[in-house]
Amino acid sequence: MFTTLNCNRRLLDISTPIVMGILNVTPDSFYDGGRYKDLDAILKQAEKMLQEGAKIIDVGGMSSRPRSLKVPINEELKRVVSSIKAIRERFPDTFISIDTVWAKVAQEAVGAGADIVNDISAGSMDEALISTVGALGVPYILMHIQGTPQTMQNEPHYEDVATDILDFFIKKIAELHQNGIHDIVLDPGFGFGKTIEHNYTILKKMSIFQITDLPLLAGISRKSMIYKVLNTTPDKALNGTTALNMIALQNGANILRVHDVREAVEVIDLWEELYGDIRQ
Repeated sequence: MFTTLNCNRRLLDISTPIVMGILNVTPDSFYDGGRYKDLDAILKQAEKMLQEGAKIIDVGGMSSRPRSLKVPINEELKRVVSSIKAIRERFPDTFISIDTVWAKVAQEAVGAGADIVNDISAGSMDEALISTVGALGVPYILMHIQGTPQTMQNEPHYEDVATDILDFFIKKIAELHQNGIHDIVLDPGFGFGKTIEHNYTILKKMSIFQITDLPLLAGISRKSMIYKVLNTTPDKALNGTTALNMIALQNGANILRVHDVREAVEVIDLWEELYGDIRQ
């Protein structure tokens, strides 16, 4: 298992699970859309997440919620590049990821100070993205999705959801290696072309992906797989998120991608107390 990621010649230690804080600079994300409209609000939120223990700040300029509208690339660039530059200047030692599906956005974001490319599309929406990431020499988060954000919840189907995703990962990893990408994180894509039943099956069987010897990311935070089961809303889904993050850690997650950093760090601390002796 890889225990570090080479981020622009700085090593990010993931030998112990870490937290990625979500920073959506969008007006329409499913939970926090519109909260961070200007650089002052963006920097305050970044500072809060870093103080609470986030190791990565994940900046996104396009909502990927089900049936979300596509955003012009120039608009996405306008949202994320200035945000990344400001975070890099204010917090020079932090690790920043860019959440995008576009090669041009990835390139300009890394030029502005991003260290990691987080791609929900696995390169399916821009054929230039994977080769661009290879040329940039930064880590790549490979997520599984069935369809696109506009179509992914139109009756998703699998023969065996966990095995199908593993097969997908194995094929894509070979493609990434051919393009010079070796620092890879796998994200099974909870909620991206999956039913609630699919999501819980993936969570239960998440350890199957460890066969790849690559680190795993769990992005469960406040999603419909939680609030629909509990008959509530994203605003009231923190307790459910915390519960499922512990299950994700038990099943091999190395990175928790969350809106609520302090609570996720506490989950990791408790997980370490429970399993630290066993892991040593």
